[in-house]
Parts: sequence; C-alpha cells; structure tokens
Amino acid sequence: MAMGRGCALLVVAVLCFLSHFEGARGATYVVGDRRGWTFNVANWPDRKMFRAGDVLSKYNPSFHNVAAVNPADYRSCAAPRASSTLTSGNDRVTLRRGLNSFICTYAGHCQAGMKIQVNAI
Repeated sequence: MAMGRGCALLVVAVLCFLSHFEGARGATYVVGDRRGWTFNVANWPDRKMFRAGDVLSKYNPSFHNVAAVNPADYRSCAAPRASSTLTSGNDRVTLRRGLNSFICTYAGHCQAGMKIQVNAI
C-alpha cells in the first residue's frame, strides 16, 4: 500500500514538473499584426511585453526577408556577410533576452523602414 502511494506521489510530482515547462513556452507574434512585416513597423513592438522564448513569425517572402543583426548594423541598415538571412516566409525567430534587432536586406527596404528592434525580458 505504501509503495502504491509512493508511486502515485511520484507521478503527480512528475506531472507538475512537466506542466511547469509546458506553460513556459513563449508566445508567437506576427510582426506588424494584420499588416505583417512591412514598411514602417518599427513602432510595432511598442506597448507589447516580450519575453525571452517568444517567437516572431510570418512575412511575405516574395517581397521581404529577415536578417538578425546587432544594434550598430540595425542603425546602419547593413547585414554582415556572416549574418543568417531568413527567406521562407514561415521562419520562426525565437527571441533571446535583451535587445533583438532585425532588418530586411532587400535593396532600400531597411532604409525605408523595414526594421524592428524587440526587447525581451
């Protein structure tokens, strides 16, 4: 009988442990909401609370791409050769803690406002 109770307590403990991590998954956001990842969305992150692990997704690959860059490259609209540029339109970018900077590398797009910075806590 004591062994049965011990197993039951172990199962409950494991389920509680797993449910804690299930709830820890991040939220998924479409950049720009209904407008999508397009020009002049730099203020889209304003009034949103992002957390490390949240995911940004969806853009039209016929017109745009996404490159993660550092803050200096964000300001200058330049993606270094070593940067990874996403092009499928269905990519899922997981935010890391701190400032996350993204630009579109198509000619003239970043300069025309195709860039965002997201601060994740």
